[in-house]
Amino acid sequence: MAKGVTLRDVAELAGVSSRTVSNVVNGYAPVSEATRARVQQAVDKLGYRPNVLARNLAAGRSGQIAVVVPYLDTPYFAELLQGIIRAARVQGYNVLIDQTDGDAEHEKLFLSRGSQHLLFDGVIFSPLGLAQSDLSERDPSLPLVVLGERVSDGGFDHVGIDDVAASLEATEHLLGLGRRRVAAIGDQPYRTGEAAQLRTRGYRLAHERAGLPVREELVVSTPRFNRSDGATAMAHLLDLEEPPDAVFCYSDLVALGALHTLASRGLRVPEDVAVVGYDDIEDGRYSNPSVTTVSPDKKVIAETAVERLLKRIGSSTPVPGMEIRAPHRLIPRASTTGQQAATADGS
Repeated sequence: MAKGVTLRDVAELAGVSSRTVSNVVNGYAPVSEATRARVQQAVDKLGYRPNVLARNLAAGRSGQIAVVVPYLDTPYFAELLQGIIRAARVQGYNVLIDQTDGDAEHEKLFLSRGSQHLLFDGVIFSPLGLAQSDLSERDPSLPLVVLGERVSDGGFDHVGIDDVAASLEATEHLLGLGRRRVAAIGDQPYRTGEAAQLRTRGYRLAHERAGLPVREELVVSTPRFNRSDGATAMAHLLDLEEPPDAVFCYSDLVALGALHTLASRGLRVPEDVAVVGYDDIEDGRYSNPSVTTVSPDKKVIAETAVERLLKRIGSSTPVPGMEIRAPHRLIPRASTTGQQAATADGS
């Protein structure tokens, strides 16, 4: 902050009250666009920066949020965390990160605020070991935003993409190429496998719309969405009497594992087997062949999650839960088209 510049200085330059400046800077109340622009111009000219630490202390807050994910070694979460950290930093918040390994008891600790309220003001949470029903046991006073496929019960916000629609598009892409033995790798038919089950639903719906039966032997379950799971499942599929001519993988890591097995068996991608992944991680853009993928808008997911959590933290009254769908798109690459993407950023 420029030395000696105060909120009152900004108010005088902008020709508004100090309260109006505070409302603009902190987002506490609606302000007209003209007034907001005038205040922002004064803020920029004077180099004013709000004292976030003092503001948080005065409000009895720590100035930190927790982000809880199953695995830090998964590129999707690593890329998403970068976006969350950037978005929180802009708002003057630090981020505490915890890896749960999908352990249900560990995840429950973050839903019961207890003494941890001194460490963080709210949680952005991507549960793996907990089912939808477990979220109802949380501390209702804890500001919470949930990622992944968990429908809000009205007491928290949920931010994610439409997994059914995205998986439908991925499978339709393969069927549209004339493939008729399309496998799916990543189904998780158990209590906490909601996200995988939604992807399987989209896969099945694509077949239904195409008037094609699903060959149940081509739907393979995996414990996780990692490379080794993809490699093992692909080997199983290739050993079938009628192996697939295409495969929809429920993550790019699964797709990379599948590509490894296909290469080791001497099969060509996409000529012999076409492959689609999910998540649009950087590794998939640089693999050979590059991976056709479902690309969630991770920037929108990160920024929206932070925005909604800070709204909950800053509100003195309960904030109704929201279901927020972030955009997604299917990015065709060499693993289905036979041609490398024109640019390395996935476009």
